[in-house]
Amino acid sequence: MKIFGFAGWSGSGKTTLIERVVPLLTARGLTVSLIKRAHHEFDVDHPGKDSYRHRHAGCSEVMLSSSVRWALMHELRGAAELTLDELVARMSPCDLLIVEGFKRQPIPKIEVFRSANGKVPLHPDDPHVVAIATDVRIDSPLPQFALDDIAQIADFVCVHNGLA
Repeated sequence: MKIFGFAGWSGSGKTTLIERVVPLLTARGLTVSLIKRAHHEFDVDHPGKDSYRHRHAGCSEVMLSSSVRWALMHELRGAAELTLDELVARMSPCDLLIVEGFKRQPIPKIEVFRSANGKVPLHPDDPHVVAIATDVRIDSPLPQFALDDIAQIADFVCVHNGLA
């Protein structure tokens, strides 16, 4: 399983870029999965739903299953957040595991940079950034792609990971 990241500041367009790249990767016959880092408390179900009620009753894990999908929710209940390695170990095998966020992790990644954010680029301080997807030209020796160069970004991800 190849692991490749998309990192950048909040609002840079990571999710949108990944959402546009994944169909091109799967069209090549690749099995693609994703781990996304959330920086805030989140919920995948809502008050009143059975799974929500079971979690709030104290269940450590709640699995939902249907003929279309299944989902497993695990409540940490004060335990430490899992590391990226621990999360990866829980994933089913795939050709490419995309990691969104986790910008400080030592994995190869594309930095998604949007000038309007007013933030400094990550790549000068991160040797694991292997390319940049951006809305402006940046002074860097790294390969750069416009945010809408989806086909070129997908090609780069495949070549970089030996999946071309």
